[in-house]
Amino acid sequence: MNQIRGGVFTRADARACGYPDPDIDSLLDTGGWRRIRPGTYAPHQTLTLVDDEMLHLRRLYHVLRRGEPGLIASHQSAAALHALPLWGLDLTHLHLTTRTGRAGLHAGGIHRHVRDPVGPGVTVWNKLRLVSPARAIAEVAATSPLAPAVVLTEAALYAGLVTPADLKRAANHLATGPARAHRALALAGAASASVAESRLRLILTEAGLPTPSPSLPPLSEEHCMDLATCNLWFPDERTVVEFEARNPFWTEEFDDYPSEAADRAFGALAPGDPEPPEPLEYCWISWPDLDDPTQVVADIRTAFTRASRRTGIHHFSPDRPRRSPRRHLIPPAGVPDQPG
Repeated sequence: MNQIRGGVFTRADARACGYPDPDIDSLLDTGGWRRIRPGTYAPHQTLTLVDDEMLHLRRLYHVLRRGEPGLIASHQSAAALHALPLWGLDLTHLHLTTRTGRAGLHAGGIHRHVRDPVGPGVTVWNKLRLVSPARAIAEVAATSPLAPAVVLTEAALYAGLVTPADLKRAANHLATGPARAHRALALAGAASASVAESRLRLILTEAGLPTPSPSLPPLSEEHCMDLATCNLWFPDERTVVEFEARNPFWTEEFDDYPSEAADRAFGALAPGDPEPPEPLEYCWISWPDLDDPTQVVADIRTAFTRASRRTGIHHFSPDRPRRSPRRHLIPPAGVPDQPG
């Protein structure tokens, strides 16, 4: 509910999200929701914390409801309405697409994107016009820095809002920047479960480091981690990279999740699986560390080197440049060797 119009919503908004009237009245009576004005409510926690994302959503809702007809929320503004994480994105301006008018920045912090026709992927939710998640992600990927675009894409993949095919089609229909969008989308995967993990995996990919294993490492009690900590397991390098699971992605949880799938998700071995090797080295990456990718790469490479020395096994990258064999020139018979 917090994502409808920046934490402030009407009874009709709540009904559109699946809340029946008895549940709405119960939340109001117990203090979970507070009345802002007749027919308008807000969650109690939203009243105590207002960030840039909330302000952006409130301004956006006001413009879409009371602005000129034909305005469509797009780019990061549409991503905000779809409840996707906006880490690293510029929320200074509202991004709106329309058929007419002058493109560019306008008064009131509105960035107007003019496109006639407006293109595919436009939908209406609770009387608000906005582009689909796939189109919003493609638009952000074509206009924003790489890391925030990859984070946004991986969050949508993790939540099941889009598929790679959806993203590819949306990028193909962009009026500007399709090549840039395709590059960002190609770097995104479905393995990340938080903003921190998405940023870390992108750093690994751009540095050419090995891809972590999809399974969890066999951890001793000494290295069992709390819920705020996650890890990436590199079995060939015998190294675990631990990091803060900051800003987790949202996903739908099902009550009928099979126990076998849960065991596999948490690293349990299936019958016949070989016993994984024990980790030899651990590398800790904090949330502030991710702002310095060069140092993150150096720390992980150092951990790999320490583990390699302890095992006595050296791993060489197949992409490393090969040295040409040194050739010893043998002078012809009867020709003295040249000095020096």
